[in-house]
Amino acid sequence: MSLSQRLTAVEEIEPWSREASPDSRHRKMSFNPVGTWTDATGEEPVGAYEVPKWKRMLQVGLAVVYCLFAAGVVFGYAAIKPVLIEERVYRNLCTERELEDDVNVCYEQELRLNLMFTIAAVSTNVVALPVGTILDRYGPRVCGIIGAASITLGATLFAFAPELPVDAYIPGYLFLALGGPFIFISSFQLSNTFPQYSGLILALLTGAFDTSSAIFLVYRLIYQSVEGGFALKRFFLVYLIVPAFIFAVQIFFMPAVSYKTVGELVTQAEEEQVIHDSDDEIEDQARVQRLRDARRLHRDSIVSEITDLLGTRDGQQQAKEEEKKKARSGVWGALHGRTAAQQMRTPWFIFIMLFTVLQMTRINYFVATIRSQYTYLFDSLDKAVEINNFFDVALPVGGVISVPFIGLLLDNTSTVFTLSVLVTVATTIGVLGVIPEAWAAYTGIILFVLYRPLYYTAVSDYSAKVFGFATFGKVYGLIICLAGLLNFSQTALDAATHKTFHNNPIPINLILLGLALLVGIALVAFVWRRSHKIQRENIEEEAEEAREVLMPNATGVTDYGAMNGPLSPTQENRGRRL
Repeated sequence: MSLSQRLTAVEEIEPWSREASPDSRHRKMSFNPVGTWTDATGEEPVGAYEVPKWKRMLQVGLAVVYCLFAAGVVFGYAAIKPVLIEERVYRNLCTERELEDDVNVCYEQELRLNLMFTIAAVSTNVVALPVGTILDRYGPRVCGIIGAASITLGATLFAFAPELPVDAYIPGYLFLALGGPFIFISSFQLSNTFPQYSGLILALLTGAFDTSSAIFLVYRLIYQSVEGGFALKRFFLVYLIVPAFIFAVQIFFMPAVSYKTVGELVTQAEEEQVIHDSDDEIEDQARVQRLRDARRLHRDSIVSEITDLLGTRDGQQQAKEEEKKKARSGVWGALHGRTAAQQMRTPWFIFIMLFTVLQMTRINYFVATIRSQYTYLFDSLDKAVEINNFFDVALPVGGVISVPFIGLLLDNTSTVFTLSVLVTVATTIGVLGVIPEAWAAYTGIILFVLYRPLYYTAVSDYSAKVFGFATFGKVYGLIICLAGLLNFSQTALDAATHKTFHNNPIPINLILLGLALLVGIALVAFVWRRSHKIQRENIEEEAEEAREVLMPNATGVTDYGAMNGPLSPTQENRGRRL
């Protein structure tokens, strides 16, 4: 297939590639999930064909390795929390009565430990906005170096926290969290190293991110098995090897600029010209011919390399499949073409934002308090420890297992169905979480670890389909940012659990469950109603187009407006939905 045909296919697959990104300086969604608020000012991206295959393979492999050790390590909080308690972190906040009773963890200690995780979880969401801008302006290498520096500072603060005159645990955990998005998001552009396998590469990176939460689990197992304990200071000093490795990899192996997307590669090939206007200024026709022959050879070489890189799959067939996926979603293009400000004033944005806030709060509240919740439900610390240990293993494993199934669900079902699954599973988890039975606890955890990656992916998928890629960075970034900031309410939830409900987690869980169910039902009902309207409009458009093609003058009037009045907004701008 010619590059011209391939370009047409790519534009059908990525209609935003030219409209939303008129030049190659603008980053595409394929590797930057948060987009940007400003235009990029860095160097031009590089074509993958310009880099040796072995080096691109090495880059992908190294990225998977350091994402495995650093991208989402702070989400292993449930695993390291028992070590922090054993190491008497924040034990000084306990009252004399609590110390005399030798409680496992006192009230103020629990609140401060959970606040440490809350701040870290919030920061990973909020920092996504500046990461996108820095990635566009300065490239993935700078992002990787910033991430390594942040992790270095976080590990150092945590290691020497007991010796410092101020509380260094919270800022230490905060900087560990901040390093994750810089490393993880900047790695997404590596999916363009091998366009044919971009999905697999993204799956590997996502799997590494989910699995990274097991780092603290491994540490806790070592801590419990070594006589005398493997102190926090020793562990975090050893962990400094990770940011040092990331820094070295960024300097010696990783690209300073991002790789070009498929659309950019094909456009580059199409724009390679054999005849230039400046040729008219050359009088020697033989010289002009030599220049044009050289350009033609150069162009043919680039076209050949790009074609080899993209593979031989029929682009038109791929375009048809993508069109089917869009139609199947039922919401594709609902608000495409509108400004971000206009999109944010619609129920499409308000409902998904509220749903995201509530679900993220529930997720982080559960991660932070799983042991204390089940200690109360079973009235047994030993039973809670068993469940906590199971959760620590299941969390990374569930993330890896669910990756391929998430893609199948999002590609082959409607958005309404996906949202219905989210609401149903989230409600089931909430109900199981208040039942003081072992089977309910383990079933709820299994559903939770499968639900968490599906939820995050489904929200970004919804945002891309409904709002479009031209405003994706602003809209999706704001959703995640607001959800993160409102997660500070977790401190109030902890206080209410301990003081108002006397350590009983059931009332808070029921309140969150009820609110999430109410918003979830409203979201599904709204999307279902609007998706039916969109599908009906699409059918009407297709029927009208077919009528105009088959019988252009059947009524003796060629102007549609003269026959049926003014065109509707949908007919005037296909793809823009009311």
